[in-house]
Amino acid sequence: MTNPGSGPRPFVQWPDRRLRSVAAPVEAVNDEIRALWDEMIEAMDAMPGVGLAAPQLGVMLRLAVIDASDARGQAVCMANPEVLHASVTLREHEEASPNLPGASAVIARPRAVTLRFVNRDGESEERDFVGLWATSAQHQIDHLNGRMYFDRLGRIKRDMLLKRALKRR
Repeated sequence: MTNPGSGPRPFVQWPDRRLRSVAAPVEAVNDEIRALWDEMIEAMDAMPGVGLAAPQLGVMLRLAVIDASDARGQAVCMANPEVLHASVTLREHEEASPNLPGASAVIARPRAVTLRFVNRDGESEERDFVGLWATSAQHQIDHLNGRMYFDRLGRIKRDMLLKRALKRR
């Protein structure tokens, strides 16, 4: 954390170029990486949201956290996540981002995914995610690849959404 007790760093605001940049792979999970994950969970819970990628806070590393549980406290911490398999069946969900407040859009993504990632213990893990967990995981991986959810919209819908959101600022 930048300075303990000050809370998580602020969200990078669209159209900051970092939101369009591919994040760097994490070399090893260490205490610094675990502290970043803790900060990301704090920021995600404060939104409140169901996931967060490090570039959203201006940290250009392939780190993400997701927690789509009702109770909270079930966050999955991922370094270098990648989709191994995605279901053919799609699921629609209204997505938004703290990087572009006041905007959202319904996005269709695979209903289930199998991910490979490095966990908090520094071990490679494969895990299946379904429903909102899968949507959030895919949304975060998009962030790690320099994509925003609205990039999945057609050009006209995307332009309208961005124009409306930037007008609200």
